[in-house]
Amino acid sequence: MVKHVAIILDGNRRFAKRLMLEPWKGHEYGRDKVEKLVDWCVELGVKELTLYAFSIQNFNRPKKEFDYIMNLIRDAFNSFLTSPKIKKYGIRVNVFGRYNLFPKKVVESLNQVMEQTKNNKEFIINFAMAYGGREEITDAVRKVAEKVEQGKLSSKNISEAIVRASLYTDSEPELIIRTGGEMRTSNFMMWQSSYSEWFFLKKMWPEFTKVDFIKVLKEFSARERRFGR
Repeated sequence: MVKHVAIILDGNRRFAKRLMLEPWKGHEYGRDKVEKLVDWCVELGVKELTLYAFSIQNFNRPKKEFDYIMNLIRDAFNSFLTSPKIKKYGIRVNVFGRYNLFPKKVVESLNQVMEQTKNNKEFIINFAMAYGGREEITDAVRKVAEKVEQGKLSSKNISEAIVRASLYTDSEPELIIRTGGEMRTSNFMMWQSSYSEWFFLKKMWPEFTKVDFIKVLKEFSARERRFGR
């Protein structure tokens, strides 16, 4: 049984273009799909979900689209505060990345939801926001270096475990899904995905269905995971 699934939510803008809408309108469809995905995960026994929702490179999007996305994120997280699913499923919401770069009101909404749900343990949903795998490792190295400078750690004692503990998250997904048809990892969970099984789907994220999800889980269960052995 898969416990931790990560998904790169790709294809929202292309989906909107197919519908003759402004490209950024596709993010609304993507948000609605995430709500359904949570139900599927709980039903199928997945205990942790990590979503690549906004990359560090996405700050280069046009201002109109960026502002639209920020408002969408804020509204989505504000809705968590009153969502019956939080209590029903025992959902803990985490956000990691350099999300402190977001507008102040958005950061406040993210922090408020994390604080309110921090004691829930049944289901974890992580949002990678203003995230990049290289940036995560860089920030981890910086944390370790600060400990060395402060005399709290000797450079000789730096271990894989210490680096892992300095990452945004040390939870490693068993499988990672990328929608949208692209065949690349796009700077996502570079450390944590060392032995993850990757699945690349042609469907745009808003087109992703429960049937697609079940098919991926079944294919995952049929794969032999050797972990380098």
